Amino acid sequence: MAKILVVYDSKTGNTEKMAFAVAEGAKQVKGTDVTVKKVNETSNEDLLNADGIIVGSPTYYGQMSGKIKKLFDKSVKIHGKLEGRVGGAFTSSGVIASGAETTLLSILQAMLIHGMIVQGSARTEHYGPASVGSPKDKDVRICEALGRRVASLVAKLKA
Repeated sequence: MAKILVVYDSKTGNTEKMAFAVAEGAKQVKGTDVTVKKVNETSNEDLLNADGIIVGSPTYYGQMSGKIKKLFDKSVKIHGKLEGRVGGAFTSSGVIASGAETTLLSILQAMLIHGMIVQGSARTEHYGPASVGSPKDKDVRICEALGRRVASLVAKLKA
């Protein structure tokens, strides 16, 4: 069984909607168990128990939120133990050109420092889904696709 953890921080509910769309996409991959958790409820043990970790954050000054950063800061205690796991990222922002790509890259950078395998997209939204405001239907589909890609890669690596 491939275990996918979707972790998110959301003040307005926009990133939360994206998190559940990512989870729906991951659930479409046969043999996948998906858990969705708010960042405040996520522990290092949760990270260690996951084969794939997908993190969503609102865009705050072009970076991940403080709560997501705190999770990564706490994960220094398990540094090296997430190596080889699959990661992905998503974000929501208030306006266009407000730092969504740099937010995604800040999350992916933390994953790469852990030695994780980052799942991008050659088609669109290369670093991960980004919505402006409440996710539209297109954003939801892109989130679902991220979940499927990460879960599919985890399944291939576990085979």
